[in-house]
Amino acid sequence: MKSPALQPVRKHFTTLVQDLHAMISAEKLQEEIDRIITNALREDVGDGDHSSLACIPADAMGRAKLLVKDKGILAGVEFARQVFEAVDPKCEMEVLLPDGTPVDYGAVAFYVSGPVQAILKAERLVLNGMQRMSAIATKTRRYAALLEGTGARILDTRKTTPGIRALEKWAVRIGGGENHRFALYDMIMLKDNHIDFAGGITEAITKTQAYLQRTGRDLKVIVEARNLAEVEEIMQSEGIHRILLDNFSLNDTRKAVAFIGGRCQTESSGGIHEHNLRAYAACGVDYISSGALTHSVANLDLSLKAV
Repeated sequence: MKSPALQPVRKHFTTLVQDLHAMISAEKLQEEIDRIITNALREDVGDGDHSSLACIPADAMGRAKLLVKDKGILAGVEFARQVFEAVDPKCEMEVLLPDGTPVDYGAVAFYVSGPVQAILKAERLVLNGMQRMSAIATKTRRYAALLEGTGARILDTRKTTPGIRALEKWAVRIGGGENHRFALYDMIMLKDNHIDFAGGITEAITKTQAYLQRTGRDLKVIVEARNLAEVEEIMQSEGIHRILLDNFSLNDTRKAVAFIGGRCQTESSGGIHEHNLRAYAACGVDYISSGALTHSVANLDLSLKAV
């Protein structure tokens, strides 16, 4: 597919790859998405789309449109292209609205032309993916807008739907957010359970630094703090990339940021929502992470309709 209309869509995917490069290579990211598509088609199609096989001739060609029936931020257009291409390379998309476009009821995102059986086989996966991704992008855009002018940035978490993390983190980027670590392997994050099982903050950090030196791994280290005393203890160690201020009050967040004084990054998390998001950002933290971006969204209403 060589339509110039696809260039803005591919640009979004290229941006995603660049943004995630430090955590996951371009090849691995594409492998993740290919695996999602392969598994989803296996789950949905099985030994055949017998509804289409029963009444649609194998050589029938057709055209369909992606109709928006909701208001929000469109996401998943490039994902749809990859799905249609995986089902049948003869499917071609004409993109009218690229990923990241604000949309309202009645908008047409793209047209797809090709074998009708292939279009129908891909339909549900395209819609499931795009509805979920658009919901995440919409919520992320709303959160990012609330942070404008504060210097803080919104992050996602690992609280994603098992099996489709790459899509959900992709949607966060489309919505204007940033990605936290992709998985357990690309960053060290010493949370409360790690600290307690390791015997304390200093013990956990010391063991972590020894592990990194022993294994030759170059991984950033984030340490969670539950109170100001823990912030002070964390700052006694070298090599900490970021301190996660977990469930801190606004007053304690301001005190923690002042104490840290820019010696490492700061991140607020826990109990943060749309109504207090900007107040936490005003405390001076570098990041605010929110699992709600991916675990608490309502799908955007989209339909694929025959033309």
